[in-house]
Amino acid sequence: MPQSQMIRFILNDEPVALSDISPTMTLLDWLREKKRLTGSKEGCGEGDCGACTVLVGRLLNGELVYETVNACIRFVASLSATHVVTIEHLAGKDGELHPVQQAMVDCHGSQCGFCTPGFVMSLYSLWMSNPAPSANDVEVALQGNLCRCTGYETILKAALKVAAERPDALVDPVMRNRAEISAKLEELKPKKTIRQFAGTERFIVPANLSEFAQVLATEPNATIVAGSTDTGLWVTKQMRDISPVVFIGHLDELQTIQQTSEGITFGAGVTYSQALPVFKQHFPKIAKLFYRIGGQQVRNMGTIGGNIANGSPIGDTPPPLIALGATLRLHSMAGPREIALEDFFIAYGKQDRLPGEFVESLTIPFLPRNDHFAVYKISKRRDEDISALCGAFRIALDDENSVTEARIAFGGMAATPKRATEVENFLKGKPWSAETANAARDLLSSAYSPLSDWRATAEYRALTAGNLMLRFFAETTGEAIELQRYAMQEAGE
Repeated sequence: MPQSQMIRFILNDEPVALSDISPTMTLLDWLREKKRLTGSKEGCGEGDCGACTVLVGRLLNGELVYETVNACIRFVASLSATHVVTIEHLAGKDGELHPVQQAMVDCHGSQCGFCTPGFVMSLYSLWMSNPAPSANDVEVALQGNLCRCTGYETILKAALKVAAERPDALVDPVMRNRAEISAKLEELKPKKTIRQFAGTERFIVPANLSEFAQVLATEPNATIVAGSTDTGLWVTKQMRDISPVVFIGHLDELQTIQQTSEGITFGAGVTYSQALPVFKQHFPKIAKLFYRIGGQQVRNMGTIGGNIANGSPIGDTPPPLIALGATLRLHSMAGPREIALEDFFIAYGKQDRLPGEFVESLTIPFLPRNDHFAVYKISKRRDEDISALCGAFRIALDDENSVTEARIAFGGMAATPKRATEVENFLKGKPWSAETANAARDLLSSAYSPLSDWRATAEYRALTAGNLMLRFFAETTGEAIELQRYAMQEAGE
């Protein structure tokens, strides 16, 4: 096969060129079964436990960026022009441990050892990117790593110890060779669209956005894979055939962030981690939500556009983005098309995406200064869990403290992310008071017809959705005590 049709990347310090590889071959299986690099472990096979954590380096806006990823749901075919770093690459040629590994030994950060390589790789990524992490920084970096033995305290101590000592970065093979690696990755970028076949399976890696549109024009039913945080599970858990696959995580045109006086436009391929600093500055309530979307590995892989295009009724980002009035830009060979985000979701599993069309970008208008906005996620676990429901509230008040505008959207309450238009209309023109909020709560509880499933019953979802209205009112007015008393009296207490 011509080199231009191979998937080429760097594995530790070895150049790799692959042909005839299955589009569903995961990086973890390839590392363990083909390369016999067995330090990375499989625990969950769905991106939750972090035992398979490796680093993937890529050029982002000309800068070499290394991020932790879950190898169990990352496809090898998506690794074009990247640098994959595994636990085996950290120790010196003479066997001397990397400072992060040595800190884990010194602080007794490992017991059974199964999860240890994943923890080391997450701490290694933090060590590379943050020279002086706080305890909270360490905890965030380890959100996607689970351990059944140590209780995490010793691992936290190891992270802070290696940060405090901060040995010379030249002891690290990646830090030492960054310029050389950057140059190699630039050379490895595909100059033409890659097409490969493996038996009956096939995949395509378009060279640019224009060729991506051309591919979809001829392959309208292809599975589009950006971060694979969801499609990875289609393969590892559901054993689905997703061929033909179009991998787009490398397309620079989809990873832009542009700010205007009216709002911010995110390319569909922007990951949660890339977008987080911007959301912290302009949409801090959504930034807090981001920290509850998977672990760090998932946020490094998952994309904003993918969470929308997926069309899941329990996706975390659509409710707050709908409440903010976000719009989508769709693209195809026929040209661009813009629609309101709320109009994109038609029915369960069905979105307003024409054959050959893909999500190109998302634009979020800035929140007016006097508007109130909040988003709440309800799940069984606080971190690394799927929403039972996610509610977003936004209101505008006039000088008389009356509601002039209201936008309320929920996920997990219907077959699609959906606005509570009946409640919105009820609120308009009314004073923003406890009486109004409680009446809106009762109305909201009956505005949807949610289903019961293993995450929550329909009754729980309806009750909780209504109570979130009270929480929103309490947070915007400070009248929490009065509302709490009202709720207790109504419950007969």
